[in-house]
Amino acid sequence: MDVKELYEKIDGYKDKEVTLQGWIRNHRRQKDFGFLDFSDGTCFKNVQIVYDRSLKDFDEITKILVGSAVTITGLVKDSEGKQDFEIKLNTIKLEGACPEDYPIQPKRHTREFLREVAYLRPRTNLFSAVFRVRSVAAYAIHKYFQDNGYVYFHAPIITASDCEGAGEMFQLTTLDLDKVASNGEVDYSKDFFGKQAALTVSGQLQAETFALTYKKTYTFGPTFRAENSNTKTHASEFWMIEPEIAFCDLDGDMEIMEGMLKYVVKYVLDTCPDEMKFFDQFVESGLIEKLEKLVNSHFTRIDHKDVIKILKEANVKWEFEPEYGEDIAKEHEKYITEYFNGPVFIKNWPKDIKAFYMKQNEDGETVAAVDLEVPGAGELMGGSQREENYEKLKQRMKDMNVSEEGLEWYLNLRRYGGCVHSGFGMGFERLLIYLTGVDNIRDVIPYPRTPKNCEF
Repeated sequence: MDVKELYEKIDGYKDKEVTLQGWIRNHRRQKDFGFLDFSDGTCFKNVQIVYDRSLKDFDEITKILVGSAVTITGLVKDSEGKQDFEIKLNTIKLEGACPEDYPIQPKRHTREFLREVAYLRPRTNLFSAVFRVRSVAAYAIHKYFQDNGYVYFHAPIITASDCEGAGEMFQLTTLDLDKVASNGEVDYSKDFFGKQAALTVSGQLQAETFALTYKKTYTFGPTFRAENSNTKTHASEFWMIEPEIAFCDLDGDMEIMEGMLKYVVKYVLDTCPDEMKFFDQFVESGLIEKLEKLVNSHFTRIDHKDVIKILKEANVKWEFEPEYGEDIAKEHEKYITEYFNGPVFIKNWPKDIKAFYMKQNEDGETVAAVDLEVPGAGELMGGSQREENYEKLKQRMKDMNVSEEGLEWYLNLRRYGGCVHSGFGMGFERLLIYLTGVDNIRDVIPYPRTPKNCEF
């Protein structure tokens, strides 16, 4: 059996013998007895194993070190301490010993140190909680979309198109780079795909093709950015959720964004109560209250120009002065969510700071784009109504110097039964930062890939 089942059905196991397999988290030895903190990874809680000198192999048991894998058999008893129960040990079998220099000793480790031994950090309380929440949140995302009739689309990892147009893509090649460097010329016709290829920065463009067949589709997979940034919220490899919905305008897009986020947050709160209590107590005080408030919040909707007006009229000395036609800074995002006391959809953004594929509004100055700002985290999601007019999209690409070559198929979607459609994107790790209170993207993804860092 496992520890999760034992906790869930404890009344049925009192005074009965059970067998568990897992690892020793801590070992406290006394002269005539000892305590083992035992975990099998099936739930956040440990089990206390009690043993005493009445066991014939008492001296050997005292030598078992932290980190060792064991099989234990014992009687489930009421605890004399603070535990829900404890197990009085009958037998223990050492399945895999651990040396004294095992890095994850029962003491406080810095997150920086744990990144150096990332292959072991799930064995700590913090990362055991983080990666279980990651798993549960991923399932909740799939469940939301599957229950609402979306088709799960696997976007290509290797692509020849730059969705964002920023050029921050990891190039793929089988060419001999030493030879390329020696003659200074690159003949991509001789490369593996016969053209330039790269790792995807977004699955959106390809997802639109499925939306215009299945009506509702979503991607959930890895994306890559060759951005030389070392902030707490940037990584070179991260996961993205990108739904695309046909016959859906910007208002409908916002409805889906709000519904999905509330569903996932509530699902995690309901499914991971022990992990969330741990985060609330040791990582971010008030986290549960913050998340519960979001689930029950009204999401404000406001135009970008009106946000700028509020910021300009605020009695605040800004580090970055808010301006019409420009992006907003972190300090502005924080102020706006506090001003409205909850999540805020900022919509209808200046077209000059947004991507080529966004629907152009009739004012000629803005596009039907939206960012969701949430208290304590700032921007969590971004989306837009996509430009469905062939000529307008073609002209927009020309104005923004986006080459049509290689994107003819994307333009053709507007010719072959196109319709109003919308979508959005959410960085999965950004959601996890919000859910857990752990403020560094390197600590919510198992093996972070950042500039100058590609370990494990």
